[in-house]
Amino acid sequence: MANTPSAKKRIRQNIKRHIRNRVHHSQARTYVKRARIALEAGDTELAAEAVMQAVSKLDRAASKGVIHRKNAARRKSRLMKRLATLEETS
Repeated sequence: MANTPSAKKRIRQNIKRHIRNRVHHSQARTYVKRARIALEAGDTELAAEAVMQAVSKLDRAASKGVIHRKNAARRKSRLMKRLATLEETS
């Protein structure tokens, strides 16, 4: 357990940040999952909308520092690649 006042403060800050970051992390995961489901369903319009929402949530999480910017870029790239494949086959 922390003994110094600065270590105790750091623990308090980490708890607050964890709670704040969890919201953005959870939203990003939820919207990515929705996009994947829409892509698997095969509806191009629905999938395109879901992917755009997921991209927005990933960008938001990256800008807040919840996930690394390259992690967000990789996830967005994979979603867009699957969307392009779906649009190509339709």
